[in-house]
Amino acid sequence: MSAKYSRIISTGSALPAARITNEDLARRLAADGIETSDEWIRTRTGIEARRFVNGTTETTTTLAAAAAQKALEGGGVDPKTIDLIIVATTTPDQVFPSTAAAVQRLIGAAGCAAGCAAFDVQAVCAGFIYALNAADAMLRAGPYQRALVIGAETMSRVIDMKDRATCVLFGDGAGAVVLEASAKPGILAARMYADGSYDENVLGLTARIDHGELCGRPYINMDGRQVFKLAVDGLTSSAQEVAVLAGVDPQDVDVYIPHQANLRIMTMVAKKLGIPDERMIKTVSEQGNTSAASVPLALDEAVRSGKISDGSLVLLQAVGAGMAWGSAIVRWRSE
Repeated sequence: MSAKYSRIISTGSALPAARITNEDLARRLAADGIETSDEWIRTRTGIEARRFVNGTTETTTTLAAAAAQKALEGGGVDPKTIDLIIVATTTPDQVFPSTAAAVQRLIGAAGCAAGCAAFDVQAVCAGFIYALNAADAMLRAGPYQRALVIGAETMSRVIDMKDRATCVLFGDGAGAVVLEASAKPGILAARMYADGSYDENVLGLTARIDHGELCGRPYINMDGRQVFKLAVDGLTSSAQEVAVLAGVDPQDVDVYIPHQANLRIMTMVAKKLGIPDERMIKTVSEQGNTSAASVPLALDEAVRSGKISDGSLVLLQAVGAGMAWGSAIVRWRSE
């Protein structure tokens, strides 16, 4: 018989050692003749610092594995009991094999007698919500019983340090959750959406083409004003839909964990949903936009700080290029 629910039983996170402040970034940009300041960045985004990998001992894979290990330890979970691993990432260390397969090996989940499925999901900043949706559906349907869902990014590898509008926004990190099939309420409702009519000129990873030839490596390109409007509209409407599906009101949410992209977007969506500011988790000031890692990093922070407790109603949301977005309503259970 299929389980009625899937539920999150533990969380984990990992951040690179190097903390890059706005002042650090401003000095680096000044060397290339680009002017910015701590005040300029903070007033427009709410970001004060972010973490960057060193590119050698710190990679997307090592961050993902470290976050996964902490989630396993936090839940007292034997990696051999994991039968599904999904990693959401836009910045894998290699095209194949998947980051999920590498994580499987590093955490000791490879070689299970019963087998363990492992694959990656690419929906940029909405990736973790997409991965969570997929894992939820697979656990409910069976035969999977326990899943590891990870969001991991090294966005510092794809930012253009000559583009002041985007290079100040992003950071690196990884967050993870362990889910299990359960008869007890957990993920009450989850939905994901996409609209491919908004191409790479709105938000994408693009490279300059000269006479049909690729010139240089791809960098993030973004129309900030259009992304702002699309993000606010998409997050608001998706939250309202999952709330109806879960049989709750957005104002009933105890803990709101939006995608940590821009404090102004987060605040506006919370206001539209009628969620008080004090219920919103904010990690953007110290981490910046970590893309698919954003939501699980903020979720782990909320759990570790005690802001989420048994019975808490939690709203998770993310939006990114595609355009892709999604939301999930979770009833938190500690046992």
